[in-house]
Amino acid sequence: MNSYTIDTFQAIADPNRRQILQLLSNNSLTINALAENFDMSRPAVSKHIKILNAAGFISILDVGRERYCVLKQDGFNEMQDWIDHFGNFWKSKLSSLDEILNKRSNEHL
Repeated sequence: MNSYTIDTFQAIADPNRRQILQLLSNNSLTINALAENFDMSRPAVSKHIKILNAAGFISILDVGRERYCVLKQDGFNEMQDWIDHFGNFWKSKLSSLDEILNKRSNEHL
């Protein structure tokens, strides 16, 4: 279990973390392999990985002496639930507006 949690949207707010997720969407990678894609220190990349792990976007698997980062669905599900909530909110509002406009249009016929 993680020692702390982080807000899903805070986790993806940083462009480097979004790039890490993009890289992991192709394949699981070791922390060293991920670090090779960035112009920052390995400890800095490790900090980003720790944040993504705490937010539920990745898991870290120990395979021998290597630590692999693998995408995990939890963070994405939380983000999608939030987006769906507001998607449904706006669909409802637009449907209500459509009903009002149709009613007014029929009244003027």
